[in-house]
This record gives sequence, structure tokens and C-alpha cells, in this order.
Amino acid sequence: FMYTLPLPPNCTVHQGALPARAAAPAAAYPAAAGGVDEQVAEVWRTVLGVPDVEQSDDFLSLGGHSLAALRVVHLLRRRLNVELQLRDLLDAADLAGFTAAVRRAAAAGPAAARPTLTARREAVR
Repeated sequence: FMYTLPLPPNCTVHQGALPARAAAPAAAYPAAAGGVDEQVAEVWRTVLGVPDVEQSDDFLSLGGHSLAALRVVHLLRRRLNVELQLRDLLDAADLAGFTAAVRRAAAAGPAAARPTLTARREAVR
């Protein structure tokens, strides 16, 4: 357990000085492959660029930030056709909590259709 983060003069976290993460046990994903649990975990792994995540992992502690959070929500909206809000991710304490929010959104029904973005036409003068 680290009590302080190794900070160089420019005040960014020195990634090389952080301890290595332990590998996730094989039972970290109780759902069948392709289930909601696995899909949410896969999106986290992809967006955060980490090799594995555990149900107790916190999004921000894994290096997540606001733009990454928007990407996670967007990818899951499209992949699972659920109505998710950024707040669902930010309010969740860990991956398990966020997965529960995704399950609740899925139980509420499919996401409403969003308008397609189109290029503006040139103004007629």
C-alpha cells in the first residue's frame, strides 16, 4: 500500500515508480463470455489501456478521466443499446457498481433513438 505518490518536479505521477498491479484471478469475471459483466469490463480495459480489471477496481484509480468516461458511456450505449448517463459511471464506486447501473439501464428498455449528426448546409443569401 502506498501512502504517497512519486511526483517529479512537473507534478505528474511517475508511472515507472508505481508498484506493479497483481494479475486478476481467473474468476474475476463470473458472467459468461459476452455477458454484460464481460462487455463492461472489456470496454474499461480498452478505454483505459489496461490488460485486466477486477470488479473492485475504481475507474479513476485506473487512470480514468472525464474524456475516457465519456468514451466508456458512449461505447456501452452503442454496444448494448442502453440509456446511460455519465453520472452512472462517476457515481459508481467500482466496476461492480457501474455494471449494476448498466444492468438497471438495460432492464429499463432500449435507448431512445438519437438524431443523426449531419453537415450544415451553406446558408442561402
